[in-house]
Amino acid sequence: MKSVGIIGGGVSGLFSAYYLAKENVEVTILEEGNFEDGCSFGNAGMIVPSHIIPLAQPGMIAKGLRWMLRSDSPFYVKPRLSGSLVKWGYLFWKHSTEQHVRYSIPVLRDISLLSKRLFQELAMEHEVAFGWKEKGLLMLFKDAHALPEMKEEAHLAQQAGLEAQLLSGNEVQALEPNVRVDVAGGLYYPGDAHIYPNQLVRNLLAVLKAKGVRILENVAVQDFDIQNKKVQAVDTSNGRYCFDEVVVAAGAWSADLTQKLGISLPLQGGKGYSFMAKPESQSIQIPSILLEARATATPMGGGLRFAGTLEIAGTDTSVNMNRVRGIHSSIQNYYPELSIPFPEKESVWRGLRPCSPDGLPYIGRVKHLSNLTLATGHGMMGVSLGPATGKLVSEIVSGKKRSMDIAPFNPDRF
Repeated sequence: MKSVGIIGGGVSGLFSAYYLAKENVEVTILEEGNFEDGCSFGNAGMIVPSHIIPLAQPGMIAKGLRWMLRSDSPFYVKPRLSGSLVKWGYLFWKHSTEQHVRYSIPVLRDISLLSKRLFQELAMEHEVAFGWKEKGLLMLFKDAHALPEMKEEAHLAQQAGLEAQLLSGNEVQALEPNVRVDVAGGLYYPGDAHIYPNQLVRNLLAVLKAKGVRILENVAVQDFDIQNKKVQAVDTSNGRYCFDEVVVAAGAWSADLTQKLGISLPLQGGKGYSFMAKPESQSIQIPSILLEARATATPMGGGLRFAGTLEIAGTDTSVNMNRVRGIHSSIQNYYPELSIPFPEKESVWRGLRPCSPDGLPYIGRVKHLSNLTLATGHGMMGVSLGPATGKLVSEIVSGKKRSMDIAPFNPDRF
């Protein structure tokens, strides 16, 4: 029986283990921390085939430079002396073009639709409970000046075969009868969905254990033994492990690990924050993105999860409450009657999204190591793309026909 070691216990690693276990493969997951610390656990929980425009796009750098002047802004690059940050920034700038957006749209659409289809299959099988709901997604905008941008986004989505409806403020309100919404309008994507990530992670772990997957927490990978263009062994804080195949799915820490393998992987951690709240009476029915604030609101677990910000800060996991304040202060701008107390610092979750400079994930083998597969770089869509990533990893490792063309995700593309 083939043995596979998966480094990283986020959604990409867990789904890789899930689909590999179905192929009768012996799977071990090595997780440096515990599973409730990972980026997947406190995610906004949105499953978003609508997200077909990559982070690297025209105008994003100019917006980012303006936002950097505000301590509560939704996007921030922490200044620091770092060659890897300079390289990442150059590649981001190089890919912030209309041509790259046009190239990325069908690629992101296809992997997102594959992932949604797999989520639907999982929901029907009832093997893993994760609060699957197909209620769509609302992109809400306060300022009527955003209308041309929203029209263009709707047009791009429709061209790509996705349903997108541009709504007036009154039409948005009709979709949310239980809470007042104060917006100029919204873009509604009925094909999107949402889940409860905490439930997904916990229940997926239970299913994996039942399938015989070995799950090791608090095990840090320290080095690799490489011989004959293969990873022969993984040296950890818990001893040495030998596998036939190795999968690196370590999120924002993947770049540090791949460096030990002789791979220079352009990747930066994009820190985001979230917190839960239980409104006393009114509540939101449909997940929303608050456009100007770049924050999100998702109904889950009997309450609401608010999330946001993208802070390019390497692997710094400290909590900046000014960023949290920016998320919190935006809520009543869009939902004026929703009374949400400011969260205590201890209740704020933070996680690092692994951001590639072109907005496309890294999924595939690398040239110089025949038994290594990467599964990282999903940015803010790690949970949304989790099942598709896991399925593709299992196909790569088992040598089966791919569910889609993975060439755009080539880890060696830079």
